[in-house]
Amino acid sequence: MADTLPELPFADWEATKQTLHLYAQIVGKVKLATTQPRNHWWNVALHVDVRGLTTRRLTHGDTSFDLTFDFVDHRLVLRTDRGVTSAFALEDGLTVAAFDASLHRLLRDQALDVEIVESPYGISVTTPFPEDEEDASYDREYIERYWRALRWSDTVLDEFSGWLCGKQSPVHLFWHGLDLAHTRFSGRRAPQPDDIDPVNREAYSHEVISFGFWAGDDSVREPSFYSYTAPEPPGLREQPLHPETARWLEGPTGSLALLSYDEIRRAPEPRRRLLGFLQSAYEAGVSSAGWDAADLASSACPSSTELQKLRRR
Repeated sequence: MADTLPELPFADWEATKQTLHLYAQIVGKVKLATTQPRNHWWNVALHVDVRGLTTRRLTHGDTSFDLTFDFVDHRLVLRTDRGVTSAFALEDGLTVAAFDASLHRLLRDQALDVEIVESPYGISVTTPFPEDEEDASYDREYIERYWRALRWSDTVLDEFSGWLCGKQSPVHLFWHGLDLAHTRFSGRRAPQPDDIDPVNREAYSHEVISFGFWAGDDSVREPSFYSYTAPEPPGLREQPLHPETARWLEGPTGSLALLSYDEIRRAPEPRRRLLGFLQSAYEAGVSSAGWDAADLASSACPSSTELQKLRRR
């Protein structure tokens, strides 16, 4: 894929991003209701597809189906193993309430409807989905720009994931934060406080180093690539990052390594620049937390000499 990335200024599509985020939470909750539990909530995530974002295969009764955000024709598409395909348009003015009703109608028409918790999770918007008549922005141009950035990021993160032979997550999109994420595991259990909530208890049961891309939010108002190590080991923030424009940011739950999407977009070799950042953040985590990086490296991982060259780009 050519390294040509679109401009994606957060302020110019903030309303559309928020509406899309709420749409994705509704679809994600349908997936939660129609999949078997998997470790670290991997069963609830959405996946980058050839035309947008998909749930992959879901099951209700004896019927298999999937739901896809088609960002080429701008539709929400339902397909079933009975050969049925139905859809409705994604367009400016489609409120979250109307999206919610239209999705449940598609499912109900095929006897596939399920109950979900009809309210947003973990974000500043609190209006129940069936009552949200305010969020209704859908700018096709910026959706398509986001889609281009997302599929490119998915490709690079997928390449990076091939450098590890230990336990790791797929590259997938969590509808909680609308972030594309990939997580690596040391294999060791992580200590947890007694009062940890059930969501985080499952998500952070083991030591992790996570990486990802998100389009911006209230606290970081620009699209960015990120990494964090959890539990955060002492000295993590003192570790160097590549390139020099990458920085450590104190987040609500610990330190984030951040690199602006615009830094990657403007780089002469965006793919190599992003791989260099991801590797530097990984090395910061493993050296601080005491992981055995050599044992976890796969046969596809570049040599130490090649990694040194990557960090110099």
